[in-house]
Amino acid sequence: MTVVGHEWALDLLLNGLAMERVSHATLIVGPPNIGKTTIACVFAQALNCTGGQPVPCGECLSCLKVVSGNHPDVRIMDAPDQTLKISEVRDLQRELALSPHEGHWRVVVLSGFERATTEAANALLKTLEEPPAQVVLVLTATEADVLLPTIVSRCQVLSLRPLSTASVKEALMSQWGSQPEQAELLAHLSGGRLGWAVRALEDEGLLVRRDEHLDNLVSLMSKGRVERLAYAAELSRDLGLVREVLGLWLGWWRDVMLLASGSQVAIINVDQEPVLREQAGQVTIQQAQRMVARLRSIAMNIDRNVNPRLAIEVLLLSLPSALSLSN
Repeated sequence: MTVVGHEWALDLLLNGLAMERVSHATLIVGPPNIGKTTIACVFAQALNCTGGQPVPCGECLSCLKVVSGNHPDVRIMDAPDQTLKISEVRDLQRELALSPHEGHWRVVVLSGFERATTEAANALLKTLEEPPAQVVLVLTATEADVLLPTIVSRCQVLSLRPLSTASVKEALMSQWGSQPEQAELLAHLSGGRLGWAVRALEDEGLLVRRDEHLDNLVSLMSKGRVERLAYAAELSRDLGLVREVLGLWLGWWRDVMLLASGSQVAIINVDQEPVLREQAGQVTIQQAQRMVARLRSIAMNIDRNVNPRLAIEVLLLSLPSALSLSN
């Protein structure tokens, strides 16, 4: 596992370990696929590394077990489409009450903690308030605001920001063997999220699905109420897909807003610039701004377990009409 562009965050955690000032709870926040879980896993390696300096060595048996998911003292709970329930937290608490089996620390990484139920989050508070000795919790979330304030206040918070296009391109070429032209496109489309770019590099179907979701967005602008509600019903059946689509649509409307305003800031969807410019000419800046705000709000509400179908319906019914738009 390699941390790219967020070395400062990892260094902060490793310095705490070196100074024997390990925080028992850390919250890493940032956009999806930006590297939050990777940092958490590398830190988990460091906490139980048995190799030489610097830590983590990445080669000792303990480090290799963390990567393979077989370390008895390290739990990586990363199920993108599942909700963390109170029963799972209760099981986790019973496990954390035990001393480490092999390593120095029991480490739990709870990825996407915004998907935890309120009951599960409240249950975890007990552990955060009175953490057992030799236990480290690392939570990740898209934003601190989507979590209970009492959770956030008991954590060391690290906020990650998207990488530069140049950094993503360089990483894709140097570490994943991407060709320059391909790396350039994926770096732009990723919006600074290296994890997304790597997924797109390894899964050709990801770009195909992206094109389909963006085509649907453009098409829906010329559709009526019935077609929009039908699409909302279909999309809302898969919560993971809802999150994926909302992220793509947010990037699209951000680009429309930038082009409509005449901004010189680089757009994300560079391969769709002609369509974006056409759409930017058919909507007002205010309409584009409202869509960006609505998409951000709905994405946050989805993470708070609101009814996804209702949220998508409200979004699509507020979608501006552009009857002449075509691609």
